[in-house]
Amino acid sequence: MFCNLKAIYVLIIIFIFFHRRINCQYAYIDHNQQINASEFQQKSRGVGEAYETLSETYLQGSRPLDRGPYFDTSATKNVTSLVGKTAHLNCRIKNLGNKTVSWIRHRDLHLLTVGESTYTSDQRFTSIYNKLTGDWSLQIKFPQIRDSGIYECQVSTTPPVGYTMVFSVVEPITSIPGGPELYIDMGSTVNLTCIVKHLPDPPLTVHWTHNNEEINYDSPRGGVSVITEKGDITTSYLLIQRARISDSGRYSCLPSNANSKSVNVHVLNGDHPAAVQRAGNSFKYCSNLIVVLIVSRVIYIIH
Repeated sequence: MFCNLKAIYVLIIIFIFFHRRINCQYAYIDHNQQINASEFQQKSRGVGEAYETLSETYLQGSRPLDRGPYFDTSATKNVTSLVGKTAHLNCRIKNLGNKTVSWIRHRDLHLLTVGESTYTSDQRFTSIYNKLTGDWSLQIKFPQIRDSGIYECQVSTTPPVGYTMVFSVVEPITSIPGGPELYIDMGSTVNLTCIVKHLPDPPLTVHWTHNNEEINYDSPRGGVSVITEKGDITTSYLLIQRARISDSGRYSCLPSNANSKSVNVHVLNGDHPAAVQRAGNSFKYCSNLIVVLIVSRVIYIIH
């Protein structure tokens, strides 16, 4: 009986000893886990803050700079218009914001438009805004040569920024070299050249007339042709082979979008204008000589 009790006491002591040791181990493990979790949270918080800092730096670097209004310089700075034909000076502005666009004429520093309002008594000038493209255009109706010059598209920043454009108003020039009188030997080739300059666009057609009648290149007379080369300068050549006396007359070049020009052609049968000119000069010289002789004779009789 005593031995059994002693054995039970030993078992109880062993159980208590191992139970405390296990609890202490658990407590030790839980304490370490708490420490590790705290360190992990601190490290995670630090990594998060570093990530946020890097993200903000990246976003700032990739975000476009707020540079304010600026001009699209790809648009042409030189505009040429025909006299009387409505012209447009186009100004494309990016990132305009709440700024105002004005048009100024440099010749007299005259303020033409502000926004979409006209600030001049000359109602030929109008400001037109295109919301889709952001273009601000200065429209000039019925332009004249005097309207040529430098114009500026200006934005109301501080200080103001501007984009200058050169506006040229031209009047087409039609010419026939050698005119207004041309003398051609009979049987030779008549070569009339019509030159058309200062046109915004080449003429669609260039007609030739003879004595106000349009030339028929398929007429039985034959040997009449025309060659027209279109471009910045349009040139039209009228060729008449084996010139006849009947080919004499007034020839006119009529471009479809420019003024006409005429020349008088004289087909000569062996008589050259130089000889006619010399004959006229000889007649004038003889006339003057006769007058001098008569005056001298009168003076001699009086004395």
